[in-house]
Amino acid sequence: MDTASARTANLERVSKTDWPRVRLHVVTGKGGTGKSTVAAALALALASTGKRVLLCEVEGRQGIAQLFDVPPLPYEERRIAAGLPSPDGGQPGEVHALHIDAESAFLEYLSMYYKLGRAGKALDRFGVIEFATTIAPGVRDVLLTGKVFEAAKTQRRKGTSSKDRLGYDAIVLDAPPTGRITQFLNVNGELAGLAKVGPVKAQADTVMTLFRSPQTAVHLVTVLEEMPVQETADGIAELHAADLPVGGVIVNLVRPRDLDAEDLTAITDDTVDHAAIATELASAGVTPGAGLVSGLLAEARDHAERRALEDSQRALVNEMGTKVYELGRIAGGLDLGALYELAGSLREQGLA
Repeated sequence: MDTASARTANLERVSKTDWPRVRLHVVTGKGGTGKSTVAAALALALASTGKRVLLCEVEGRQGIAQLFDVPPLPYEERRIAAGLPSPDGGQPGEVHALHIDAESAFLEYLSMYYKLGRAGKALDRFGVIEFATTIAPGVRDVLLTGKVFEAAKTQRRKGTSSKDRLGYDAIVLDAPPTGRITQFLNVNGELAGLAKVGPVKAQADTVMTLFRSPQTAVHLVTVLEEMPVQETADGIAELHAADLPVGGVIVNLVRPRDLDAEDLTAITDDTVDHAAIATELASAGVTPGAGLVSGLLAEARDHAERRALEDSQRALVNEMGTKVYELGRIAGGLDLGALYELAGSLREQGLA
C-alpha cells in the first residue's frame, strides 16, 4: 500500500471522538494552566489516526520549541514529531509546527496578494510593518488569524510558509489567554472602527467564516482553582455572545486521589485514631516520635481542605454546559514522553 493509500485507510479508522467535524482546535486558558502543553498533547493525539496535523503558536514565546526540545522555530512549517501510535495498529500521522509572527505574516500577505516581494521587505527594514501593527492591534490579529485561515486550506499557495503546498487534516492553535481570546478571534468586531471596506476587511470577513463554522472549536484549559475557573466561565460567556463555537473544558494538573471520601471526612472531623496510626508506622519500621503523628495529620488536613476546594470548583466546571476532560499532574516533570502520555489520555476521553 502506498503512502497516500495508507493515510486514507488510517483516516477511515478514526476512533470515536466528540468533535468529528472540527478541523481547527483553538486552545486557550488563563496563564499558568498549561494551555500550551494541552495544545501540544492534543496535536499528538489528533495525529494518532494518520492525520497530518499543524500545531501553531501566535504569542511569540517559542513554547512549541521548548516543549518538543527542538531549536527555535522560524516562519516555516516543520515536522517535529510523529503522532501517538494508533490504537488499532494503523500508521500514525505527523505533527508539523509553525511559529506565526505578525511581521512575517504581513510580508507573506503582501507577497501573495500584492506581489510586493522586495518592496515588502524594504517596508520591514524601515519599521513600517511594526508601526502599522502597533498602532492598530486589530490589524495584527487579522494577520495572525489570517495565517491560520491560510494554513487551513486544503491546497496552499506558492510562497507561503509551507514548502510542499499540502493541506492539513487538523490544526491546533495555541491561542492567546482566555481574557483575550474573544477579542483575538472576533477580528470583524476589532476592525469595525478601522476598516469598513477594502482587502483587510475582506480578509477578516473570510476568516470569520471559518471561526464561526462547525469546523472550529475553542477549547478552554483550567485548573481547579477559583480564579482560573471563574475566568473560564467568563470566557465561555464571551465566546457565546460573539457567536464563536465553544468546545470542551480541559481541567489540567489534577491531583491524584490518594484518600477516599470516608478517610477525608475522618481527617476533617478529627476522628482519626492517633494510636492506630502510630502502630502502623511502627509496623512499617518508622519510629513514631513526638509530634510525628500530629504533623502527618496536619498535612492530611491541608490535603483534605485542598480536595474540598477542588471538588467545589469541579462542580462549577461541570455546570458550564460543555464537555469536560481531565488531565492528571505528571510526576517528574514534563518531557516528550509525558506529552505522549497526556495525548493518550485526551484520546481515551474522546477529545481527539
